[in-house]
Amino acid sequence: MFSNSRQTMALSVVLIAIQMISWTPIMSLPQGAPETVCDTMLPFHGGGIPPSSSLPPFRIETSSSAIGQGQTMRVDIVGVPPGLSFGGFMIQARNRNAPHQIVGQFNPPSDGRAKLMNCENSVGNSATHTNAGPKQSVSLEWQSPVDFLGEVVFNATVAQAYDSFWVGIPSSPVQVVRREDAATYPQTTRQPYATPPPRGIYTPQTETPTATAPPEDPFYSECGRSKTCFGLPNGCIEDKSCKSLSAITVRGDVYEFEMKSGSNGAAYIALGLSEDAKMGEDLVTECVPQNGRVNLYSSYTSGSPNYGASRSNVPQNNARLLQSSVIDGVIYCKVRREVITQVQGKTFDLLNNKYYLLLATGTGLKENSVGYHDIGRLPSAGPINLAVVQDLSGSSTLLLRLHGAFMVVAWIGTTSLGILLARYFKQTWVGKQTCGKDQWFVWHRACMVTTWSLTIAAFIIIFVEIGDWSSERNPHAILGTITTIICFIQPIGALFRPSPNSKNRPLFNWTHWLGGNLAHILSIVTIFFAVKLTKAELPEWMDWILVGFVVVHVIVHLIYSIFLCMQIAGCSSDRQHTQQVNAFQMSDMGHHGMRNGHRMDHKMDAPYAAFRKGLLAAYTVVLILFVLVLVVIVVLAPIEETFNKLTNN
Repeated sequence: MFSNSRQTMALSVVLIAIQMISWTPIMSLPQGAPETVCDTMLPFHGGGIPPSSSLPPFRIETSSSAIGQGQTMRVDIVGVPPGLSFGGFMIQARNRNAPHQIVGQFNPPSDGRAKLMNCENSVGNSATHTNAGPKQSVSLEWQSPVDFLGEVVFNATVAQAYDSFWVGIPSSPVQVVRREDAATYPQTTRQPYATPPPRGIYTPQTETPTATAPPEDPFYSECGRSKTCFGLPNGCIEDKSCKSLSAITVRGDVYEFEMKSGSNGAAYIALGLSEDAKMGEDLVTECVPQNGRVNLYSSYTSGSPNYGASRSNVPQNNARLLQSSVIDGVIYCKVRREVITQVQGKTFDLLNNKYYLLLATGTGLKENSVGYHDIGRLPSAGPINLAVVQDLSGSSTLLLRLHGAFMVVAWIGTTSLGILLARYFKQTWVGKQTCGKDQWFVWHRACMVTTWSLTIAAFIIIFVEIGDWSSERNPHAILGTITTIICFIQPIGALFRPSPNSKNRPLFNWTHWLGGNLAHILSIVTIFFAVKLTKAELPEWMDWILVGFVVVHVIVHLIYSIFLCMQIAGCSSDRQHTQQVNAFQMSDMGHHGMRNGHRMDHKMDAPYAAFRKGLLAAYTVVLILFVLVLVVIVVLAPIEETFNKLTNN
């Protein structure tokens, strides 16, 4: 008995849990449907969320299948099965033979759960909810017209959730007859129910059992035809995959701007009008969810050195919010702007001037403006006439990608190899010189010259691209600048190195060694911070590739260090010999084969030379693979979207 009791209790808990999970929060327009949708009965949810195509889990029932002229009858909206909750609704009766004709009127409800609407200039001929709270049924009284004979059908829009609603749910036809004939008709259209499933657990059955693709976002439907669309990442409009997007529609002197964020935790979405595609002196339209609703703001940006946007001294009456919503974190707004806006002595004339579009979205807000665009920012490729419908792409990121690729090749590739050669290969390839220089020095110098050239080029490129100091809160810029300064100084210092027998030579050796290794370490840290940059659009998992490189690089150094100690008899006791081997001498070989006073055998490599060469070859192959992978990620960023496009094509 106790076992059965426990099973019963467990089953009850499971059923309750399933029921709680299956409840969908109901979000509808809190004060009912607007009269602008009297014709279509289509609620404006989220910038055009389409109605559900499944069989509706709601039914419209009438207290009679016929009604006399001027008489009243009861109309109910109920769930199937009974008890299924819904939030918003709109209902009206239409002439069955002329579906666009709304007939009759509803009596004012006494329970306050519905209110009347005046569609087509007729009083009370439609009804809608007064609040979006869950309700299991709604009862209304409808009065037939005194001058109408024929059939009417009650049509209703019912929202089970904000993004789950059915439009035009019909009732059975109701015959409007003469008053004296009404009593001969059945007095109800309520239908018996089969055994219902547990209350509240209802999944509508689709009309066709085959799976269908999710409906396309209607935002894209008129892009390039009646409105100019612009989204990020660049090129996302074509395959309808934008994380954030905007659109401009112009009809005469009416300028309408639409914006929609992705479901990525955005705190705002904003669209700026700029004369130069750079931040500064731009008119910005902001849509910001606050306290359950979307607020519209206009702001003005400032440039270097105090980047930011501010709503102070910016007229807020030159733009009007037409439609807005926030669903599952997705922000949507539609805004109408005046043709001319004066801001701080600057005129924005949408009719006569061309502007770049600056689309931005982020997760933070400031007291009087939006925060940094840490989710994304993209300027258009060029200034446009807003009234001309066109396909608009974002500005080129070629220079940005070149900067990243150059830095990866320089500091992951050539610097790592050059440092390895200088530290462990001074006694390898002995007697095989190139242009009178030892092999290790020739290759070390080639690597470091490549590093210097790529670093200086990348440094110049990024300043040409950004045009100023980075405004992003990330130490990447300052660390990169320090690395570049050290890199620039290193070869200049090498040109003035003291002679091998100079007392200042040890000081130079240690300074040169310290500068090279410090720049290398800083560069790797800087690349790690680059992964977090918004503009870079690099995947977070790139960090693991960088970690893999660091691990391989450290292991190779450890192996070489162990064999170096084995090579030197008494590694800890013969420190003088160790210093001679490890000294960064930058090819101090004299004409008589002397190195710091010690004669070297030009025909004999140090012990373990074959091993060092073999490990160097393996390390070089692995290093090239790391560099290639990282360069591909940087150049094709955002790599996931690029890969998806390539595979779809």
